[in-house]
Amino acid sequence: MKLQDKDFIKNKYEDIKDEELISMLRDGAGEITDYLMDKYKPLVKSKARSMYILGADTEDLIQEGMIGLFKAIRDYDSGRDASFFTFADLCVSRQMYTAVTASARKKHAPLNSYVSLSPGASEHNGDAGEDASSALYKIASTIDENPESLVIDQENVKIIKGWMETELSSFERETLELFLTGMNYTEIARVLAKDEKSTDNALQRAKSKIKKLLEKNR
Repeated sequence: MKLQDKDFIKNKYEDIKDEELISMLRDGAGEITDYLMDKYKPLVKSKARSMYILGADTEDLIQEGMIGLFKAIRDYDSGRDASFFTFADLCVSRQMYTAVTASARKKHAPLNSYVSLSPGASEHNGDAGEDASSALYKIASTIDENPESLVIDQENVKIIKGWMETELSSFERETLELFLTGMNYTEIARVLAKDEKSTDNALQRAKSKIKKLLEKNR
């Protein structure tokens, strides 16, 4: 689509609510799909950047996110679903996370191998900026705070992922992984199609297991 065409479509639709646009799309205004795809592409890119910690390629995630966005536009039902933004956010996140977990299972990467988190673990895993116990401590201390402040070097991401595969249940692991991308437990519950209470409980169990491991390795 040419730039002038994009600008024309943007000016034509930018003051109309998304839910109304979807109704117009159902009535045959096909160009609205392009408008919504372009409008929500920044959301897709933002989510792709936040999911780097899961070991995925950003460009691949953007492609998956755009697929999720297209599905949201195709499937949105104003009488059944929440606002279009909320529904699109869910579809994009779920599409990305499904792609990441499927890729991880296929590759059997270092994520599936347990690495000792004893005080000397970092000596066997390159010159990491911090040992894995420190990285785990940072995770535990930010569970109830702002996960966006969490910065872990890539070497310790591998170590921590190995520990998560071994020590956490699949639900606890999925919950913690999504938390580390910046989602709160309400958003995580939507992505995993779980209720909020059980999701929050899984997150707290993961936190408790991390703390127990840290106490053991002191």
